Amino acid sequence: MEVAYVLIQCDLGSEVEIIQELSKIQEITEVRGTYGIYDMFCKIEADSKDVLDDIITNKIRKVSKIRSTITLHWIPSQGGR
Repeated sequence: MEVAYVLIQCDLGSEVEIIQELSKIQEITEVRGTYGIYDMFCKIEADSKDVLDDIITNKIRKVSKIRSTITLHWIPSQGGR
């Protein structure tokens, strides 16, 4: 199972609309509004890195009113839990 977090900046006032849209994507297991530079984050769980990449590139980044994203993906060789 591959997991990534995506930090999202969006147009002012479009947060609720985008959260509702992202909630429709099955692999997004969590999406929340935040304070600060980023307007929201979402957690993605996918069967493979290829599926994860596809969701980020072809689903999340194409949602109307999303201005930018930053993806956080763990580094297996560093360990951790």
